Amino acid sequence: MTASANPSVLFVCVHNAGRSQMAAAFLTHLAGDRVQVRSAGSAPADTVNPAVVEAMSEVGIDISAEIPKVLTTEAVRSSDVVITMGCGDACPYFPGKRYLDWQLDDPAGQGTGAVRPIRDQIEQRVRGLLAELDIEATP
Repeated sequence: MTASANPSVLFVCVHNAGRSQMAAAFLTHLAGDRVQVRSAGSAPADTVNPAVVEAMSEVGIDISAEIPKVLTTEAVRSSDVVITMGCGDACPYFPGKRYLDWQLDDPAGQGTGAVRPIRDQIEQRVRGLLAELDIEATP
């Protein structure tokens, strides 16, 4: 764990425009300030996928102001848990970090209807991660 009392989690996908944005938003929403949350992409898009923004707003989470961010070595180095979602070997590896790879469909180019099941899978995985971290999700 980092020097702070709160664990740090980094979500990584290729464009940081869909899966990693949803995961970071769910973790922030469910854990508040009890977890440090980051997201990034190995090849960030210009904007977050509009269907992802809409699907998240349907569950009361506004990510319309989020901007895709580039994956940096420092972001990985300063995270306790690194969760990849289809970024392949682009993610740097540091011993002592916990790495998880979540196999999820890519919402790129999909409409809101196709994004909803991906969103729901991500929410369930984030809730599972919170349980593993022994952090109770806010209702």
